Amino acid sequence: MFGLLKSAAVKELEQIAFELQQNLENNYKDAAQNARIRLGERLEALWQDGKLKEKEYRRFSVLYTEYSAKMTGYHH
Repeated sequence: MFGLLKSAAVKELEQIAFELQQNLENNYKDAAQNARIRLGERLEALWQDGKLKEKEYRRFSVLYTEYSAKMTGYHH
């Protein structure tokens, strides 16, 4: 029920975060890094365009920061 009330921007960010998590679980490091970068870029773009509430922005900022810390040094 609550999923129906989510904005398109939040759904987009959740989809990118899901893709990122799936890539991490499957040990697809390059794909995970690309998804992490895309998450950060889209987060900032949506925030600048005024499509996210402050609470949503903070939630995804924390998520992005956590993934960035977890993925430090991820490369072949």
